[in-house]
Amino acid sequence: MDFAIDYILIPFIKIFIVFNVVAGVVALLTLAERKVAAWIQVRLGPMRVGPYGILQPLADGIKLMLKEDIVPAGADKWIFTLAPVISLVPAFIVFAVIPFGPADAFTIMGHKVGYVITDLNIGVLYVLSISSVSILGIILGGWASNSKYPLLGALRSAAQMVSYEVALGFSIIGVLILAGSLSLVKIVEAQKAAGYWYVFLQPLGFILFFACGIAETNRAPFDLPEAESELVAGFHTEYSGFRFSIYFIAEYASMIVVSCMAVTLFWGGWLRPFPNVHILDFLDAIPLAPLFWFAAKVVVFIYAYLWFRWTWPRYRYDQLMKVGWQWLLPLAMANVIVTAVLVLLLKG
Repeated sequence: MDFAIDYILIPFIKIFIVFNVVAGVVALLTLAERKVAAWIQVRLGPMRVGPYGILQPLADGIKLMLKEDIVPAGADKWIFTLAPVISLVPAFIVFAVIPFGPADAFTIMGHKVGYVITDLNIGVLYVLSISSVSILGIILGGWASNSKYPLLGALRSAAQMVSYEVALGFSIIGVLILAGSLSLVKIVEAQKAAGYWYVFLQPLGFILFFACGIAETNRAPFDLPEAESELVAGFHTEYSGFRFSIYFIAEYASMIVVSCMAVTLFWGGWLRPFPNVHILDFLDAIPLAPLFWFAAKVVVFIYAYLWFRWTWPRYRYDQLMKVGWQWLLPLAMANVIVTAVLVLLLKG
């Protein structure tokens, strides 16, 4: 019975909660995107559906489900249908290893329950490998559409993935050297033991990680796979109705994943500011304090995503490749080398 509770019932309840919360946050992000854009452009944004437009995501969802779902005559229908799902599923299942708080936060009826579904000892590798699969949905969707503009967008996405995935991987190695673990829970615990967040030791690594994360999620100013100025809408040009929305649900979920990883690796995860300063212990009295601090940090990065979109113009494609290969990758490699040498000298 204990085995069934610890390894079936409790994980199932956690999965149910996390899935529904993430889906709800994704829906709210569609409204936040439009509201932030409106504020930056000195206008109101959605205001008609519900008080201050807060029911706009519900109206959009109903509209997309009722719209006609068109499949191009020359498309590969099976892959065309499957491609959005391939982008969506990995964006959700990576939340299985992201710690929203301590792994053993409290006890219920003799069973330890934490704020993470499962603590993998290779959690970082799991996130990197699974999240990379999302790009395949974009590539397959662009190819299966049998149209030139989606195909060009898919090719751009493939090149962009290769260019920025390498730099992204190198950017977090400094954190792994400092923490000595690939477990996301242990990385946060290492920051607590050290008494500081790793962003103070790895500022360059953090900047590189977040820049590459923006490119990996195809967000402005790196949104070349869907550049409407020259590709109409890029990889999703031929998609309509609910299939069209699946791509954007996956994009917003991926934004949350990148923000969660940035918080976990560099900004102390669920730790409050100055975790070892006891004069601030009263901050731990906030209800669900670890969850509060984690969510607050993630919200800051999500806002940065939305802010960047309406601040910087889109790169040209040659500029995109140049930034990835000639700047971000060499800087990420240099950061790894310097970090490894300093850790070796200090421990020696």
